[in-house]
Amino acid sequence: MGRLLDNRWLVLGCRLLLGAVFVYASWDKIQHPAAFAKQVYNYQMLPVVPSNLFAMTLPWIELFAGVALIIGVLKRESSLLLSILLVFFIGAISINLYRGVNLDCGCFSTAEGEGRSIGLHTVAQDVGLLAAGLVVLRASMLEGRKEGA
Repeated sequence: MGRLLDNRWLVLGCRLLLGAVFVYASWDKIQHPAAFAKQVYNYQMLPVVPSNLFAMTLPWIELFAGVALIIGVLKRESSLLLSILLVFFIGAISINLYRGVNLDCGCFSTAEGEGRSIGLHTVAQDVGLLAAGLVVLRASMLEGRKEGA
């Protein structure tokens, strides 16, 4: 298993995929912050003010971490940050699925009616992205050890 995870093409593919997904995901949220803030609030996880603050900062974090992964800088930090975000996304979606709340995921579009409803497919998608993030994180940590040795 370790040999597969050490494959440079797998690591590169995961890094580029994760970076591209998060750059794409950030774009509409940056252009429509009020609509995204409404979607964040609809998750019913945060009060209004923290929800708005989260909605204003999250897309920029996604954009910068995604770009960093694409260009190959700050790989460890970016993959760790995006992996942590994915754990939170998986948790928020799972909690709302358990609650029976039907809402747009807010993942890629802020337009009403254009977003996807959350479901097990959303959780599965985020688990796949988390796996890619962990592959990149593992590789970047091993790379850091080799440079430090």
